[in-house]
Amino acid sequence: MLELRIEGLSKTYPNGVKALQDVSLTIPTGMFGLLGPNGAGKSTLMRTIATLQEADAGAITLGDIDVLREKDKVRRLLGYLPQEFGVYPRITAEAMLNHFAVLKGIGNPKERREIVGALLRRTNLYESRKQNLSTFSGGMRQRFGIAQALLGNPKLIIVDEPTAGLDPEERVRFHNLLAEIGENVVVILSTHIVDDVSDLCSQMAIISGGRVLMSGDPQAAVRELEGKVWRRIVAKQDLDDFQRRFTIISTKLVAGRTVVHAVGDSQPDPSFVPINASLEDVYFRYTRANGHDAHPEQKGQAA
Repeated sequence: MLELRIEGLSKTYPNGVKALQDVSLTIPTGMFGLLGPNGAGKSTLMRTIATLQEADAGAITLGDIDVLREKDKVRRLLGYLPQEFGVYPRITAEAMLNHFAVLKGIGNPKERREIVGALLRRTNLYESRKQNLSTFSGGMRQRFGIAQALLGNPKLIIVDEPTAGLDPEERVRFHNLLAEIGENVVVILSTHIVDDVSDLCSQMAIISGGRVLMSGDPQAAVRELEGKVWRRIVAKQDLDDFQRRFTIISTKLVAGRTVVHAVGDSQPDPSFVPINASLEDVYFRYTRANGHDAHPEQKGQAA
């Protein structure tokens, strides 16, 4: 089974921002979720793995390929859907995908036509293949982005914030597509949406401030918190006092009321009630414990 190994990766930009700080991860075949807030360093890590920028220190290997030194070998195995995916609006989906296939080195016209048609069917875009890309919805554009990423049967696929801005129906459709793709290749899903990772990924890492705060099985991380998460509605004027007295990992407004989640081995006080732990609680536990003010999204809504 193919494995991506990242060891001691660091990157500091000229303005002094430390985008990556000694990042080490082992990413197996399957869906791997990289969860963190905007500005956490996720996109820098994705671009570095995709050979689009250099690291200051560290190493990346994909199987026996040195990713940082053997860029051409990596690119032959790579499918990449960046956060900002630009297309020519007045070209049809079929023509654009055919163009990408030429760039990928698929030179035989008959073979290329068959591959393009198969990918458009796989991404449920075949009936829309003659439409200009400017007419596509956000979800259709993302599915087209995956179609181009799948050209050449890649062994490593990187998708950066793929479901941000999608409506619930398109998000489910995109999830199903990613789950199917992730059965036999390494797929890295970089996102700030907690449910994307919870729904899709068997392994994950939380990154914030350019550092890896945890990595492992998301469901195991949730189980570790079971029996340790407590909920209470708090008056707005009392919030600061509660944050001083208890280990509050998250606060949010629900129907105009401030709801806090606390973490602890025992009930913080009789006013708190126990609740089932979630991956969002895991996320906040690690980010708040490490001094990062992180705001993921759950079910598309800001937390």
